[in-house]
Amino acid sequence: MDFKESLHQLIEERLASYLLVVVSNREPYIHTFSGDEIECLRPASGLTVALDPVMRAAAGVWIAHGSGDADRAVVDSSSRVMVPPENPQYALRRVWLSKEEEDGYYYGFANDAMWPLCHIAFTPPTFNEADWNTYKKVNSLFAEVILQEVGTNQAIILVQDYHFALLPRMIKAQNPQLIVGQFWHIPWPNYEIFRICPWQEEILDGLLGNDILGFHIQYHCNNFLETADRAIECRIDREKFAVIWGGKTTLVRPFPISVDFEALSAEASTGKVEREMKALRHRWGLGNKLVGIGIDRIDYTKGIPERLRALDRFFEKYPEYIGRMVFIQLGTSSRVRVEKYREINERIDHLVEEINRKYESASWEPIIYVKELASPVTLAALRRIADFCMVSSLHDGMNLVAKEFVSSRIDEDGVLILSQFCGAAWELSDALVINPYATDEFAETIKKAVEMPQEEKMVRMRRMREQVRENDIYHWGIALFSELAKLRP
Repeated sequence: MDFKESLHQLIEERLASYLLVVVSNREPYIHTFSGDEIECLRPASGLTVALDPVMRAAAGVWIAHGSGDADRAVVDSSSRVMVPPENPQYALRRVWLSKEEEDGYYYGFANDAMWPLCHIAFTPPTFNEADWNTYKKVNSLFAEVILQEVGTNQAIILVQDYHFALLPRMIKAQNPQLIVGQFWHIPWPNYEIFRICPWQEEILDGLLGNDILGFHIQYHCNNFLETADRAIECRIDREKFAVIWGGKTTLVRPFPISVDFEALSAEASTGKVEREMKALRHRWGLGNKLVGIGIDRIDYTKGIPERLRALDRFFEKYPEYIGRMVFIQLGTSSRVRVEKYREINERIDHLVEEINRKYESASWEPIIYVKELASPVTLAALRRIADFCMVSSLHDGMNLVAKEFVSSRIDEDGVLILSQFCGAAWELSDALVINPYATDEFAETIKKAVEMPQEEKMVRMRRMREQVRENDIYHWGIALFSELAKLRP
């Protein structure tokens, strides 16, 4: 079934009279200066990669923080620019934030409080009242921009993620006729975790301004319902999976997000990727060695130290693989203004250095650590080269790296090692599922991956590819927008 065409059809037939507005912190296209030229880049963000094809189909407006140093140079008088640049299909409306606003709202409350609160990775959140006040201010600023863009139009507003927990209530208070949905891209913790937040009632009130609140998996929906039930005086409709608060109903639904399977598969089969595979093998002297990969944003939730410790244990227990296997860790730094992120970068650097020193020879080292933003062609080549890919998150909403790896394996080869604490583990049952905290079991799983018979590898990969193909990003869009369409008056 062509889900992309079905999504187009759904939007044209059922939502044609509605303006579709997506709101996120991260913009789908960033303009930067490169000498005297302006380049347009696509950020390495699962959220923007996932939603860009949906917005192309809907031809709406995407509202986001303008963070590129050349962003102001390309917008019109209304702070808008049409994207993508090679084939403009929708409007990007940029919101400008001061350094103080960005520090307090993004680096402060969103990523030093909400992110660790929702991810159970044993990193305590920091609750700072000044950051909370800035978070409220920025949510209000985005609400003003949304209402300007909508004007008198009928509109569906799709809010993204934990940066805007207060936004739905703010815009509903000004325009109750808007259809407002929000997709929460990270986990929702249980009530005992969430209750430590000093502003829990305000956050829940903001989220219950939505008509629909979506999570990746049913487990996170259940956690949210329990949290609302115990934290505020609301009514829970267990049959409809809904919260009734202040006389209004919010539906709580699972929408497992995915990737553009066909596009990733097509890209992986291009001559550019084939040439890049050869170039990478030559650059790193891979020869006939076994190759493992990890592709992550550097974050304490991704389980990178746990992965490295498992590799260390693997080489300790199975020295016959010393010199025969290489693990390539691609990591892009992020949020380095937050102390916890500086600490995890230092920790990973130390572990890589320690493990390499322990096992390396004059012509080989076990871990190649690349700290740079790779192009889509390089990422596709890495996924094609790998004998196995490790996704070892300590807690994750979905994790699209796993689905990108599967989508790129047009040869139906390769093994996916996947943490049980990823949403993707609920779908990709043919992955080798691990507990990243159990180092010895993790090491045994690496051995199982590199020694798995070819026929078994292909059977597993074939089934995972079919799962991702049948539940791609357009299927996600159809599920989400079908629910939103039901809310039309």
